[in-house]
Amino acid sequence: MSRLGVSRRTLLGGGLAVAGAALLSPRGFAKGPAPKPLPPRTLKPVTGEKPVSLVAAERPARLLGRGGPESRLWTYGDELFRLVRLRQGETLAVDFENRLPEHTSIHWHGLRIPNDQDGVPYLTQPPVKPGERHAYRFTPPDAGTFWFHPHCDTVSQLGRGLAGVMIVDGDETRPYDADLVLVLKDWRLDEPSGDWLPFTTTRGMLRAGTFGTVRSVNGEQAPTIKLPAGGDCRLRLLNLDSTRVGDLSFEGMEAAVVAIDGAPVAPFPLTDWRLGPAMRIDVVVRAPAPGATGRLVDYFSAKPVTLATFAGEGEGRSARAFDPAPLSRGAIPEPKLKGAGRLSFAFATATGGKSKLAAAAEGGDALDQALLDSLCASETVNWSINRESWPAGDHSRVPPPLFTLREGRTYVAELTNETPHVHPIHLHGFTFKVLKSTRADTPEHFADTVLLTPKDRITIAFVADRPGDWMVHCHLIEHQETGMMGYVKVA
Repeated sequence: MSRLGVSRRTLLGGGLAVAGAALLSPRGFAKGPAPKPLPPRTLKPVTGEKPVSLVAAERPARLLGRGGPESRLWTYGDELFRLVRLRQGETLAVDFENRLPEHTSIHWHGLRIPNDQDGVPYLTQPPVKPGERHAYRFTPPDAGTFWFHPHCDTVSQLGRGLAGVMIVDGDETRPYDADLVLVLKDWRLDEPSGDWLPFTTTRGMLRAGTFGTVRSVNGEQAPTIKLPAGGDCRLRLLNLDSTRVGDLSFEGMEAAVVAIDGAPVAPFPLTDWRLGPAMRIDVVVRAPAPGATGRLVDYFSAKPVTLATFAGEGEGRSARAFDPAPLSRGAIPEPKLKGAGRLSFAFATATGGKSKLAAAAEGGDALDQALLDSLCASETVNWSINRESWPAGDHSRVPPPLFTLREGRTYVAELTNETPHVHPIHLHGFTFKVLKSTRADTPEHFADTVLLTPKDRITIAFVADRPGDWMVHCHLIEHQETGMMGYVKVA
């Protein structure tokens, strides 16, 4: 088995049926036009309301193993990475309570929901202060794998574990033998004490981010996960780290990608996949035979890291060619490129220097000091979008939009990286189509976060089908919180 997870013989000889040409790019995509997912299934409509209670509070957990010290995490429930699961068509009704010592909110990452439910303090809602409650209510239009997290002091709150997973069921065309969530996240921990190390460093803010000291899958270091032997299993991989980009591959198991950021794609062999912060892929793997094992490996580091081991359990399924069931296509609007509006986003460094927060703290205007929200601000400004930085003072002081878009029109946007560092770029509220990249051999596919590599230029398209103020930012959190953040207005 090659280090890419599937051997060349398997790719070209028929272990996995690939629509279109048999020739494959180095990343495993079929060359030529990307095959389309299956059309939506005709299902009996699902309605009703799913009530969910989420309580943000400090809770202990042993991230350093059973014999290690406890760490004080911030979570939405008694379990790490609270899972919210509902069926497509159900309305989610969330009663959110904040028991943290600082204000917060919940952003529903990747969901195409009304703007007033998007969960961005000051832009779409007031912050939820300690002791307060807030109600979220919406009906997710798309099935898939999503997640939720805070949007102020994110580097600290997410760093302490404040994140959850949302699964909207309704996209499977035939059942898989298992369906598992795999959350990838690092932790900034002092291993002898279990206490938190600083979540940011000057070097990290100015470069590729501040990396954790402990790597985990579902809060465990290199766990062994049991799968039904020989079964075809759906693994939902979510990178919920603030910084780390993984170059992921499976060894000892055939694997195929069936969705990117929750949006279905025609299954294609997984060789390796760059998964940046906030990005997700759904992968179908052929589980190991009874007594055998496979591995999820990250090759991004100089030395490969085994993130998890998979063990085949039970009687093996009957031998058959690996041909993963595709997912049904959702109702994401198709961009109409003819006559589309044109946008350009340049992601670059800023001139630097102290923010208005730092100036006020050093004896600036008393009114400025009183109005600044230190949780939503940074002492320095390092990054920019189109030569503008937010927060340049603090998040509560909302600048003009980067662009004002006409509701219902298609827009083609060019994202340009003018820096030597990667930037996972996320657009709130929309699932866009990735059209092309100047540095990656990428087929057309839908996503909500795209990894912009150094000197790369990626073209995306989307339909501005819902009014409101929608954020666009780098999801490498230290970049986001020191200037690489803005928003577009749809009116």
